[in-house]
Amino acid sequence: MKFTLGFSPCPNDTFIFDALVNKKIDTGDIEVEVVLEDVQTLNEWALQGKLDITKISYGVLPLVLDSYIVLPAGGALGKGVGPLLITSAGGISAAEVKASTIAIPGEHTTAHMLFSLAFPEAENKQFVLFSQIEDAVIHEKVDAGVIIHENRFTYQDKGLVKLMDLGEYWESETGSPIPLGGIVMKRAFDTALQQRINALIRASVEYAFAHYPQVTDYVKQHSQEMSEGVMRQHIDLYVNNYSIDLGADGKAAVQQFLQIYTQVHKTGLPQQEIFL
Repeated sequence: MKFTLGFSPCPNDTFIFDALVNKKIDTGDIEVEVVLEDVQTLNEWALQGKLDITKISYGVLPLVLDSYIVLPAGGALGKGVGPLLITSAGGISAAEVKASTIAIPGEHTTAHMLFSLAFPEAENKQFVLFSQIEDAVIHEKVDAGVIIHENRFTYQDKGLVKLMDLGEYWESETGSPIPLGGIVMKRAFDTALQQRINALIRASVEYAFAHYPQVTDYVKQHSQEMSEGVMRQHIDLYVNNYSIDLGADGKAAVQQFLQIYTQVHKTGLPQQEIFL
């Protein structure tokens, strides 16, 4: 059986899926056709139902629950891992954000959701590929930007400064870990098959942890501009026990996130089961 599987080329995702994709674990008759794309593209494809199994931002989850169910393994939750709101040195202050132009890494990203929670009155947003946000701020195309992924580790080297840690804001407001990204699978597949896929993803994460801090060639080839040190920072920040299994507190955090989503967007949620 062959399934399409989408995730990003970022070190946390390639670390998680390396053993599954490259058959370092026994996958039986399960084959995956991998598609590597940025998170916003994956979010848009999830809205279209394009892939069988895919990484998504939790910010888009409410819009795809009709078609997809969340798998407990492979996702990214945690504390101290949230997006950062940054500006140039001598740029705007936090008090000026609501009247400023802000670059956001995609409309349906968790980053957008957390920004909207912190700055509900800010309306002048530009949705920009995450890897282009630092340059947009540097070249004054925008007043500030929300950065994710490896940019958390590089913005200071480029003379940029932090206005707010949006993850810390979420944690102070909720006390919960931040639901960043999850793995979803189409509901059209039967439960037993979804459970098999989830078990393989969990085994892939466990294999990766068992061989860490080794950074494999698969991770390196998709992170060509990063040093191994930055790759490990990335993995250490985004891959943890929640990536093995959401558990009760991880699921509770996602449900809390969805409840806040309904308040921010003034909408209801589909009634389907959220988790496998």
